[in-house]
Amino acid sequence: MAVSGLIMVAYLLAHMYGNLKAFAGPDSFNEYAHHLRTMLTPILPREGLLWIIRVVLLAAVIIHAYTAINLWRRNKKAAGYVGAKRYQTKQNKTGIQRSYASFTMRWGGVTIALFIVFHILNLTTNDIHPGGAADTPYGKLHNSFQHFWVLLAYTVAMIAVGFHLWHGFWSALTTLGQNYSAKRRDSFWNSAAIVIAALITIGFLAPPFAIYFFGLGG
Repeated sequence: MAVSGLIMVAYLLAHMYGNLKAFAGPDSFNEYAHHLRTMLTPILPREGLLWIIRVVLLAAVIIHAYTAINLWRRNKKAAGYVGAKRYQTKQNKTGIQRSYASFTMRWGGVTIALFIVFHILNLTTNDIHPGGAADTPYGKLHNSFQHFWVLLAYTVAMIAVGFHLWHGFWSALTTLGQNYSAKRRDSFWNSAAIVIAALITIGFLAPPFAIYFFGLGG
């Protein structure tokens, strides 16, 4: 689960870098999108490497979700509260203090899964095209974020991603043996998790907010 999560974090950082190309203008953004589709040609067919990345990412998502569900079920059974009220106070029945991020991991995961479907239909296939269909990657981006409801949907989803990353990244480092602190709030790795989560959340939301509020690329 830790490895699959870190694969997705690496993808998010790369994806965020590409999204920030929007600030360089439509031509730069479209050129970058074209570059992704032609990497390693003619060794690989057009979009060949992109599809390899997609398959690896999909496998990571499936493994991550499957492992998370099994882990949740085992923890629930071990805690002995099957069929009982899960939360009585700010602490769960095992007496472990839960942060808001860890409390929302499950529902945050569901939110993110729904968002991924919407994101693909919106900016990849353009089957959902508020503002009109577009022929270029930047056109899809610009047309979509002219609408407040789209901006709101992406904002909610990215906040969920941020909380998920905060808890998940710290947990991954713990699983991989990199976190030796007994106090999570004092842990260097918890601070690193917060920074990475905030960086990715802000990085993904910067272009949509710039388009909607400041007319980026208009």
